[in-house]
Amino acid sequence: MARDRRDGATLDLLSWEPPPVAVRFAEGAVRAVSVAQRLSLAVATTLREADLSREEVAARMGNYLGEEVSKNMLDAYASQARDAHNISLARAFALLHATGDARILGSELKGFGLAVIADRYLAAVEEAMWAEREEQARQKRLAARHRWKGA
Repeated sequence: MARDRRDGATLDLLSWEPPPVAVRFAEGAVRAVSVAQRLSLAVATTLREADLSREEVAARMGNYLGEEVSKNMLDAYASQARDAHNISLARAFALLHATGDARILGSELKGFGLAVIADRYLAAVEEAMWAEREEQARQKRLAARHRWKGA
């Protein structure tokens, strides 16, 4: 009987996929009809997946903002039924501070063609922009050469 001789310690480079760069919820995870409902779902998902209780999140948010934030407020922000209680941008930042989860900010930006990315990737984005600019310049140079030589 033949033995499987694959090395379990060696990585299969062809099966590797890069992790997502943009900080946002998975496609369809916070699907709703309105922005307010999507934000409610985003708050609810963030709170559900946090390693903290809602009371702890509220306390951290309050410390960040310098004002009281209660568990009841978080419950209201997370409820789609309470559409008059949407989370403000300041409180969304406080939620990010409390949980470390920036997906609530990144997911809504996708509709504007923008993304939230980790700071460590900014240099890679800048490098890609330079490479794109260099390719555009190369194409213009080749077009000029083509016109000059009359080909």
